Amino acid sequence: MPSTIEEVAGATEATPVARLRGVHIGFGARGSERPVVRGVELDLVPGRVTALVGESGSGKSLTTLALMGLLPSGARVSAGSIEIDGQDTAGFTDAQWRRLRGPKIAMVFQDPMAALNPSFTVGWQVAETFRRHQGASHRTARTRAIELMRTVGIPDAERKYHAYPHEFSGGMRQRAMIAMALALEPEVLLADEPTTALDVTVQAQILRLLTARQAEARMAMLLVSHDLGVVARVAQHVAVMYAGRIVEAGTLDEVYTSPAHPYTRGLLDAMPDPGRPGRLVPIDGQPPAPGRLPAGCAFAPRCRFATEVCRTDDPEALPVPGHGVSTGHIAACHHSARVLEARS
Repeated sequence: MPSTIEEVAGATEATPVARLRGVHIGFGARGSERPVVRGVELDLVPGRVTALVGESGSGKSLTTLALMGLLPSGARVSAGSIEIDGQDTAGFTDAQWRRLRGPKIAMVFQDPMAALNPSFTVGWQVAETFRRHQGASHRTARTRAIELMRTVGIPDAERKYHAYPHEFSGGMRQRAMIAMALALEPEVLLADEPTTALDVTVQAQILRLLTARQAEARMAMLLVSHDLGVVARVAQHVAVMYAGRIVEAGTLDEVYTSPAHPYTRGLLDAMPDPGRPGRLVPIDGQPPAPGRLPAGCAFAPRCRFATEVCRTDDPEALPVPGHGVSTGHIAACHHSARVLEARS
């Protein structure tokens, strides 16, 4: 029976420009790693925004950093494969990764103040992309950087070219990060919580900018977020992550209207809903600590649908009963049929 996104969806969509297959990421000595990400399967398809959602600590950002070849010290991909533009990145050298970053894959980081170098002007850092990757002269790189800063909505770009990161507002810093990410027209754009620290008005502006540029260039985009409202406005495909594993994936409509995993249902029930006035419904308990997963399904201790099999057998990701085979809607739950019935 099919158990991966690729096998379930078949050949009905465009070829992915980036794909993860059975990716495990762990910390510690080789052979005795503490698992943090477990068997992640993702396809990033041209022209589509895929959202990766879940609580803090679920492994979302680590998965994204693995796609960039930027895992922190002590972490490594212990199993599975990451392919970008048809190239398996296993064993890539730093030089090979540098050739991919920018022209093929780029990232908008969660905290632009931490990502930007405080010792250099913002314009110089945007221009550096053209100097390093395309060998542009300083004058040409400066001209292109100013044009790009205007494109992403930075006002008075010629003057702001000479400003330092601390002289920019949070929204302007994030626009500068987007300019750097888009400079070389990458095929894949990763956005890790790009609006978390911004107020609601600026958040909406940044989301409009990202989605407009993504749609215009038909980039594959991975949006990492814990905000289901943001995801609903931006994404076409959603993957829900819990305790280092994708527990449900499908189109936005499938996952939001027919959640087949209890965790997905819990996230949706915890959202404010004008049509459902009253107290929000929390998810009881806490996520397990990495390396201290319970036997069986990691969500079982918090799940009201759990039975004995959930406490002993970790479920496979299988097509959701009724429509998963044809659409690619999958869930890793022994009782996905019961979850669907309870939702309806």
